[in-house]
Amino acid sequence: MSWSRASAIALSLGALSFQTASPAADLASLSFDELAEIRVTSVSKRDESLADAAASVFVITHDDIRRSGVTSLPEALRLAPNLHVAQVSANAYAISARGFNGSSANKLLVLIDGRSVYTPLFSGVFWDVQNVMLEDVDRIEVISGPGGTLWGTNAVNGVINVITRSAANTQGGLATVGAGNQESITALRYGGPMGADGSYRVYGKYGERKHTETARGSAVDDASHMAQAGFRIDWGRAGDQLMMQGNVYDGGERQPAPGAIVTGPTFALGPIQLSGVNLLTRWERVLDREGRLSLQFYYDGTKRDVPPFFSETLDIFDLQMQHTLPRFGRHSLVWGAEYRYGMDRVTNSPIIAFLPAHVDQRWVSLFAQDEMTLRDDLRFTLGARFEKNDYTGVEFLPNARLAWKVAPDHLLWGAVSRTVRAPSRLDRDVFVPGKPPFLLIGGPDVRSEIANVYELGYRGQPNSRLSFAATIFHADYDRLRTQEVNFSPLSVVFANNMEGKTSGIEMWSTFQATPIWRLSAGYTVQKESLKLKSGSNDQAALLSRDKDPAHKWILRSSLNLSEHSEVDIAVRHVAGLSNPEVPAYTAVDIRYGWSPSPNLEFSVTAQNLGSKGHGEFTNILTRTELEPSAFFKVLTRF
Repeated sequence: MSWSRASAIALSLGALSFQTASPAADLASLSFDELAEIRVTSVSKRDESLADAAASVFVITHDDIRRSGVTSLPEALRLAPNLHVAQVSANAYAISARGFNGSSANKLLVLIDGRSVYTPLFSGVFWDVQNVMLEDVDRIEVISGPGGTLWGTNAVNGVINVITRSAANTQGGLATVGAGNQESITALRYGGPMGADGSYRVYGKYGERKHTETARGSAVDDASHMAQAGFRIDWGRAGDQLMMQGNVYDGGERQPAPGAIVTGPTFALGPIQLSGVNLLTRWERVLDREGRLSLQFYYDGTKRDVPPFFSETLDIFDLQMQHTLPRFGRHSLVWGAEYRYGMDRVTNSPIIAFLPAHVDQRWVSLFAQDEMTLRDDLRFTLGARFEKNDYTGVEFLPNARLAWKVAPDHLLWGAVSRTVRAPSRLDRDVFVPGKPPFLLIGGPDVRSEIANVYELGYRGQPNSRLSFAATIFHADYDRLRTQEVNFSPLSVVFANNMEGKTSGIEMWSTFQATPIWRLSAGYTVQKESLKLKSGSNDQAALLSRDKDPAHKWILRSSLNLSEHSEVDIAVRHVAGLSNPEVPAYTAVDIRYGWSPSPNLEFSVTAQNLGSKGHGEFTNILTRTELEPSAFFKVLTRF
């Protein structure tokens, strides 16, 4: 957790998977029809073709990640044109879809193999500990738009589901070593069979990041290190599948004092200590006529010590059941239930306090969704979820979608959804300073934020070499959080006195220029409008819309130079922000890969080319300036 994240909490006032002989063979071996048949599961909680998914979903494939040369999950998410990814420091990121971004962005649900990684501390994600081994990622399904019916509260503006590869697809050994002027990474993974019906893999990785600098050349004390290890077991027989996986990590980050960046070193805050362990198991049984039954349980334990602000130990237990009924007539019905239990233990400080310090929370939900085939080319989906939380009681999350297959390669779809963001501990329980008299006294009456979302989309192949997808969206928000000033006594309290609207369009396309050259592009534009309700005095809340770019675009080129070498170029542009002011920027990333043999690969990646550097978020006096960087990597299989 960087200083920017700590201060945001402390001072709340302001699918394809490929294992080919050589990397260059990946692109040439993919027909365009195969790309169109990428399978996704996050849209309807069942396996379906991306071409048939009635949602604004972009899939980052295993090969996309490999050829981009990125080294972390947040950097891989830059490949999705329907996300805004802004790096705050060496370890902190602000990531959102369709607006409302921030270092504590709270309207995007993120899952890793179905395990939710959002924290109930602030309804967001600590990106610095989502340290997946990218070589084992099968695909990342990025849905922009609401997903509350299937995934619950906090899936307001989008859902990210990181899906790792089966252990059966990662057999043998893999070792990788990489180093550059900003970071170094070492990883080792080995997989093998378990009897006649099972497979396993184990891995370990270690990485270090150097400190960054501001635009003025001052060092930002944000260097970090992280060690992580884990395993995955897959077993299957006669329609039954069992998966178990676990991870453990330990690391630390430096955090700069706010004055040290501006005026030089004045005092040093203690290093942030991070550790955690998680364990997930899922059993699935295939039933007759496309039916399926699954049970999933996971435990996620984390510890975060951020001196001198707070220390938190969080234990989450989650049990889910999902039943897809055998198809009957024109109906395909799926229903499920979830029970989630959290034990949050905070050690407070004189600077900030969460009161009560120790809280046990429960979330219980039940959902059902029916996909009705009205005609061979027309499907209507209707679903709803009821979810109960300890702060606001029962929330209702309905959804309706209509998908029309205009032609075999062309899909039109529309959706109407209602979703909510339930309050977190940061909304209800935070007090600043940590002892009375309090300046900030939390939000004892804060309710859920509501979004009613309307979408109209198209996905198709105008010809055999071109694919295109576009979505027009409009969202009406109500009960957005504000910070209201009380004058007697002087204090600030959280409330729900703002409403707003967001409208925009997101689109992306892929063009197979030649058998060895693929081009892709993405573009999003949006407009936000926020309005305070009568009686509110929080004028600063209106500036939250200025944390999102009005437009952004990305262009990517993937070219196989020969059977053993490849080059990839990505150019991305993000419009400027005004709160605080962050100029627009254009960055160029280039990767060259060479594979002299099937089991050996060399690559070099250069990022943020085209300028001396640029910032992406927060004030110029404190923000990290991203300068051109290089990363060299060697990967071997054995």
